[in-house]
Amino acid sequence: MDERYKKDSRGHSRFAFGIITLMHDNPLLPHLIDAQRLLKDAGLKSGDKVLEVGCGPGFFTLPAAEIVGDKGILYAVDVHPRAIEKVRKKIEEKGISNVRPLLRNAADTGLTDGSVDAVFMFGLPYIVGGQEKVLNEMRRILKPGGVLSYKKTRGSEKTLIEDMEKVGMICSGKKGRILLFKKTGH
Repeated sequence: MDERYKKDSRGHSRFAFGIITLMHDNPLLPHLIDAQRLLKDAGLKSGDKVLEVGCGPGFFTLPAAEIVGDKGILYAVDVHPRAIEKVRKKIEEKGISNVRPLLRNAADTGLTDGSVDAVFMFGLPYIVGGQEKVLNEMRRILKPGGVLSYKKTRGSEKTLIEDMEKVGMICSGKKGRILLFKKTGH
């Protein structure tokens, strides 16, 4: 079997990650997608503690780290070890100290209750761990009034809003394809 198609020891496809990396590290992508603008639309601010769900090779990670600044923290979570390796390499090369790469399933981040100001989930066609479990975890780790930003790639917007409401999140706005949700209650 061709080495590119083999899976690593945890069952992750090398080929699939290679394709994602090729797309995300393409030097043309920043000319097509303004990551800074999207992240600001998603509600990220200087000093925030933020969770990035499904960081992949880090296309949004570095711009998000820049936005939250030295007083903020960005937790970059992904289930794929190569994604975390790639993000670690990028932050080392750039001397970035406010990013915490986490090799975890977003359904179990290991973060404490109410510890983050914002969560962003961009471009995830499939959520490892199941959407309901991940959304419950996001609600748990968000501070009261915290924002979850979800960039739609496909599927029904109405269904997403209903799923969010089931876990105690309310739609508080929309900026382009980014839906903003606020944590209700405590």
